[in-house]
Amino acid sequence: MSQKDQVVMITGASKGLGKALALAFAKNGAKLAICARGKESLNQVHDEIKALGAEVVAVTADASNSNDVDRFVSVTESTFGRVDVLINNASIFGPGPRLLLDYAQNDFEEVLKVNVGNPFLMTKRVLPGMLSRNQGSIINITSEAGKTGFGEWGAYGISKFAVEGLTQTWADELSETNVKINMVDPGEMDTEMHDRAVPDCDYELAQPKDIVDVFLYLASDESKSVNGKRFEAQLFKKGGE
Repeated sequence: MSQKDQVVMITGASKGLGKALALAFAKNGAKLAICARGKESLNQVHDEIKALGAEVVAVTADASNSNDVDRFVSVTESTFGRVDVLINNASIFGPGPRLLLDYAQNDFEEVLKVNVGNPFLMTKRVLPGMLSRNQGSIINITSEAGKTGFGEWGAYGISKFAVEGLTQTWADELSETNVKINMVDPGEMDTEMHDRAVPDCDYELAQPKDIVDVFLYLASDESKSVNGKRFEAQLFKKGGE
């Protein structure tokens, strides 16, 4: 599955899954546009991509802020001329494991703003260009917590329920076009976010770099007729999809 010369945008690309995806697409020949809120860590990923010989533009931005989204997409379009693939990866867990009864309103609203606002705003901004070319692939990140409610996972799980609904709604609205939108549950991974969600984890976790295959598939022509589907990345890796 080659991504040679594809223009791939990834939000939240400074660490964890976002970083692993950026490097995987770079190795496959894609041109990368990456963003995150942390400038220093984002620049480190930028340099790693450049070292692989791939073209890349890095923009410090908050993908839940409409002005930042417009700036990020504008820079990408002016640099590469188009967007072929969008991966809405940016998300936050919020405060540590906590009962909803003890959840502060501002924490609840912030998690929803980031985790749901990001895929909504980014998708809305890149869609006109994709529709004008009648091609494109958008991939949202969901979670097991997006289909089963887990106590003390608070707004994070609720936000992923919303991402699943958002994905399904976009997919239905795009069903008569060649622009597709799907979602991937990466499963439990060895990341800072998982440390926050499960601070006393005592079992082996997947590494982000080992579950990228499904994303490469969804960005490729092999999946051009796939729309509105939910994939489990770790099962896909094992040939389960």
